[in-house]
Amino acid sequence: MYPIIIIIIAILLIVFLIWLAYHQKTLKQRAYLMKEAIRNKDFMFRISTKGLLPGERALQQALNEMGETMADNIKKNEVEAWERLMRVLTHEIMNATAPISSISQAMLSRDDVRNTPLEDGIRAINATANHLNVFVDSYRKLTQLQNPVMETVTVKDMVAEIIALYPEIAWDTNDVIECDIYTDSSMLRQVLINLIKNAVEAKADKMAIEAKSIESADGNRHLAICVSNNGTPIPPEVASTIFVPFFTTKSSGTGIGLSLSRQLMSKLGGSIELLDYSRTSYITTFRLQLPVAVNRPQVGH
Repeated sequence: MYPIIIIIIAILLIVFLIWLAYHQKTLKQRAYLMKEAIRNKDFMFRISTKGLLPGERALQQALNEMGETMADNIKKNEVEAWERLMRVLTHEIMNATAPISSISQAMLSRDDVRNTPLEDGIRAINATANHLNVFVDSYRKLTQLQNPVMETVTVKDMVAEIIALYPEIAWDTNDVIECDIYTDSSMLRQVLINLIKNAVEAKADKMAIEAKSIESADGNRHLAICVSNNGTPIPPEVASTIFVPFFTTKSSGTGIGLSLSRQLMSKLGGSIELLDYSRTSYITTFRLQLPVAVNRPQVGH
């Protein structure tokens, strides 16, 4: 009798040791994946908690939430840093160009300058200074955004109003759920229009808007709005810099659209990002994420 019990215990011990070794290997793989994600500045990792013990599951959930929190904080810090930098730049540039513009304008009215070789040069200086003033002034809006005026917004109605402005685009809005959110309609509308205008300039003739409810790591519900287009793809080497103010790949662009969109979303308590993957049949997908405060009817899952 005792030998049988000893054999059973030995088998169970061997099975346990095999499981423990496999389990430890799995935990090492998880640690490696998280380390690589952080090293590559990808803080949006979400590693499954399946197969973990209760304590390990709680720890993995906490790490997943920590990654999302870090990503949100980094984006907010980037926006604040760019705001501070642009305030300094616009102030200094305007201080430098204002006297150049006024002095050159005054010189153009002098009799000893009119109809002389000096006039063309001074006029060029004046035009350049004025152009720089206008250029810098366009960036002031990035640092002088008003606080949002919150109201109940019906997402489906807003999307319908916006796409009506672009009849030349083939639209797919079948995946826009029926829901209300509490946000600033003007700011959200501006972000969506910026994305559509960029897509049109990238020669897109087909776009899709998807809106669905998701649950974040903190347990709160958010509205995710995905905007996809089939225009010219964004080169991988510039994908990480498209939200940087002043950056643009267009010959006539100012680099203000996407950076403004990110700041608007930050004002709304949300975020905007370029996804690494796109919706099927499309090339580029941006995702907006907003907190859901008002639902009508209950937001679908």
